[in-house]
Amino acid sequence: MAITSTSLTTREKLARAMAAAARLAQLSTEERNGLLRGMADVIAAQREKILAANRKDLERADVPEAMRDRLLLNSERIARMAQGVREVAALADPVGEVLAEWKRPNGILIRKIRVPLGVVGIIYESRPNVTVDVAALCWKTGNAVVLRGGKEAARTNQQLVELLTGLPGVPEGAAELLDSSTRESAQELMRGRGMVDVLIPRGGAGLIANVVENATVPVIETGAGNCHIYVDESADFEMADRIVINAKTQRPSVCNAAEKLLVHAGIAGEYVPRIVEKLVRAGVEVRGDEAACRLSRQVKAATEGDWLEEYLRLCLAIKVVADVEEAIAHINRYSTKNSEAIVTANEVRARKFLRQVDSATVYWNASTRFTDGGEFGFGAEMGISTQKLHCRGPFALAELTSSKYEIIGTGQVRG
Repeated sequence: MAITSTSLTTREKLARAMAAAARLAQLSTEERNGLLRGMADVIAAQREKILAANRKDLERADVPEAMRDRLLLNSERIARMAQGVREVAALADPVGEVLAEWKRPNGILIRKIRVPLGVVGIIYESRPNVTVDVAALCWKTGNAVVLRGGKEAARTNQQLVELLTGLPGVPEGAAELLDSSTRESAQELMRGRGMVDVLIPRGGAGLIANVVENATVPVIETGAGNCHIYVDESADFEMADRIVINAKTQRPSVCNAAEKLLVHAGIAGEYVPRIVEKLVRAGVEVRGDEAACRLSRQVKAATEGDWLEEYLRLCLAIKVVADVEEAIAHINRYSTKNSEAIVTANEVRARKFLRQVDSATVYWNASTRFTDGGEFGFGAEMGISTQKLHCRGPFALAELTSSKYEIIGTGQVRG
């Protein structure tokens, strides 16, 4: 039975994870799925222990309200966590999948197959559900995981890791939790070249930038979410209202929440006052450019910094644009390349927007809040990648694999 030891150094934990990765890679699909089903069961059964640890974190946390929402667990969120793990267990196993196979003229057979990455490190902030999501995805794909959560969630993360690693059949080191009380453990994880195969940062722009700039191990960059919705002149106002309000208010603290609203000048006189009234009633602070301010007294003047800021709270900035081309240009300049949406009945403009907006996920007549591994059918996600190499958008099982070539011969030698 695996144990969680707080007395080990970071390098000792990385060494344990390397050994565990080799053992996890040898488990069968059914054995790995069995670990995940055990994870789901223990999370559901030990709900009160998890909630008690989370209450202690919340009592001690001195963080903004948006981060408190990310930190908070309740019965419903724990149930969703367990369900997400069961959904991952039910998905097809990518490990061992034959990606391509061909025979050369000399008779050699070449086969390209999926294999685990090995040791996956993750540095993240106050969301304890990430602890469970990434452990499930990593174990499903035969990878060990090294977790460096935020200090504000230390007790919750410790409780979760103890429950998961205490399951029968879990190799020692399969999930290692690093000390979150100092920055040293994060620095050691970022520089664990030769011991960490890939590192994933999840959190605010500052955390992500720090990892990207300082890591010596390969990084999959997940992105902040300065997300936009463009309401075109042909938009159905009722549909636009539903999408804007949902994308901004359903859960404003997450990276796929809308932060900016662009409105076509042809409808701005009617639509801006209408949507501002609804946003304000929903508790949203509204900022805007000169045109938006002229159209509603409830709009505060936006600065240049507003167009770049990821609010992560009930705040939204509105800009009036001349056409879809100006909307696309604005988004490509200020977006963090996460999620953007157009609301329109005009297919030509929609197709232009979908093709030309340079973001990981682009929507036509739907809320940006769907940018999520669970909503995409992945069960859970490692994060939302805003880079272009290896993976982009919500990523999960397939992206936690690499590939290798198996070469089968009958005695061939090269002349």
